[in-house]
Amino acid sequence: KEQHYSEQHSSLINKAYQTLLNPLSRGLYLLELSGVEPAQETDCDRDSAFLMEIMEINEKLAEPKNEDNFEEIETLIKAKQEELTRDVTAAFERDDLQEAKKLLAKMKYFANLEDKLKAKKIPS
Repeated sequence: KEQHYSEQHSSLINKAYQTLLNPLSRGLYLLELSGVEPAQETDCDRDSAFLMEIMEINEKLAEPKNEDNFEEIETLIKAKQEELTRDVTAAFERDDLQEAKKLLAKMKYFANLEDKLKAKKIPS
């Protein structure tokens, strides 16, 4: 009976672990626990400097394959993700859920860029 119970709940435990392991999913989960709706993609539209930065990275990703270019983009994306993770952590510590919401929306953009970069690096 215990083994059956363990089997049923192991997938839930794995899902919870994966949620807490990733800063973006962890932050979104914390917002959900606080009753705050996650930001929509259009919520970042007011930050034109941020959108220009995202567009520039997308343009670089659209260029023909160039390993040096990919490494530069990967370094930039990781640095931005680390910076945003620190900022989100600070926002949650201040209990500034609206700021955390905005920062998590930006993190989503960088997570999408990371996914695009990984897809480009995998040979077709």
